[in-house]
Amino acid sequence: MLDIKFVRENPEIVKENIQKKFQEHKLPLVDEVIQLDEERRAVMVKADELRANRNKISKQIGALMAQGKREEGMALKEQVTAQAKELESLSAREAELNERVTKIMMAIPNIIDPSVPIGKDDSENVEVQRYGEPAVPDFPIPYHTDIMETFDGIDMDAAGRVAGNGFYYLMGDIARLHSAVISYARDFMIDRGFTYVVPPFMIRSNVVTGVMSFEEMDAMMYKIEGEDLYLIGTSEHSMIGKFIDTITPEEKLPLTLTSYSPCFRKEKGAHGIEERGVYRIHQFEKQEMVVVCKPEESPYWFDQLWQNTVDLFRSLDIPVRTLECCSGDLADLKVKSVDVEAWSPRQKKYFEVGSCSNLTDAQARRLKIRVKGEKGNYLAHTLNNTVVAPPRMLIAFLENNLNADGSVNIPEALRMYMGGKDKILPKK
Repeated sequence: MLDIKFVRENPEIVKENIQKKFQEHKLPLVDEVIQLDEERRAVMVKADELRANRNKISKQIGALMAQGKREEGMALKEQVTAQAKELESLSAREAELNERVTKIMMAIPNIIDPSVPIGKDDSENVEVQRYGEPAVPDFPIPYHTDIMETFDGIDMDAAGRVAGNGFYYLMGDIARLHSAVISYARDFMIDRGFTYVVPPFMIRSNVVTGVMSFEEMDAMMYKIEGEDLYLIGTSEHSMIGKFIDTITPEEKLPLTLTSYSPCFRKEKGAHGIEERGVYRIHQFEKQEMVVVCKPEESPYWFDQLWQNTVDLFRSLDIPVRTLECCSGDLADLKVKSVDVEAWSPRQKKYFEVGSCSNLTDAQARRLKIRVKGEKGNYLAHTLNNTVVAPPRMLIAFLENNLNADGSVNIPEALRMYMGGKDKILPKK
């Protein structure tokens, strides 16, 4: 969320940014919020004047009563009563205007970084770099759930009967591989100096609206009936929420955290064949990384975060590439984002396995995440990135490590989490 002062002083910059994000329907919001803010400030000034006048008159009443001038004192009391009613009306109007201004400000997108390419949607994202040589073997690679079934490793039919579409049972070596990847990712990030955290898996509505846009919230979040609680779609939500309404001493920054959690998502909309199986599901597990830092350090940490994901996938022999997300593909709170995509030998193309984002002070402004510096308090910058999400990671892992006989190689880095195995063998 932007600073209302910035919007007030730079309306053309804000409108230009909205156009770069191809959200022309939001252009009228800029003038509307500036007008509402002007009215709000006028109401606040009037209310402050009435409060000051009330205090002044109250002292006069006391003095008059002490002098025995009861009639004059009572006349002033009537004046105070009348002003109290006016002040009550002004306070109600101020609260109404505050709510309207906040709602509009939460809909106006953050100012994107100048380096972000301009484009309407993810089809116009720009490839930055490739890591590892993408290869296609000389034998056919089955669909990922078919590979898992040769190990008796997945049962989506039973999960459908128990929970509906979008769920699965993982079993045997595939389930163990899933857990191994999560454990390896955890230790990988700990070795890079990040503090391991297991956060709450539910958050309150004020945290939800602090970490994402209303559109994302509606498309992603599951609401707990009868409670002010939502299931998290990613641990970034509760990790950033950890710092709500706090002031962190500057010398304690940066805060570098890596968190494990299950994730729950509605995943609204129909998807194609390549998004069936365990590609796009309602429940999965993920290792995340989150950084809270000083504003001048966020560009550095942005590059560090996506590089961590690249390094992890390369340590498991999976070719990847990075994509710079274009303006139209950025969520409203993000100023810059890089996707990491893994190579799929079966599809002969890359697919997304992680997304790294710099939100600068957008979440911090909504959640009042502040830093205590030498010259006073200021808003922190927040960043997040996927370390690994095993459902999609398993797709990339199985396809890139599959052998012609149906066995799957286990890279050396993962063997200690797989009981020392250098490969797993199909049962069918």
